[in-house]
Amino acid sequence: MTGKPIIKGTRVSVQYILNLLANDYTVDEILKEYEVLTKDGINVCLVY
Repeated sequence: MTGKPIIKGTRVSVQYILNLLANDYTVDEILKEYEVLTKDGINVCLVY
């Protein structure tokens, strides 16, 4: 991912998740689309 921070165990970048949240996606919508993610993983993105 060219040095971008990612969610552990995935190839999903923190920046991508934050961008989805900024564009009014809900956590449930993200989890439905990306089954490898967890709520804890998304919360870690917010803390980061």
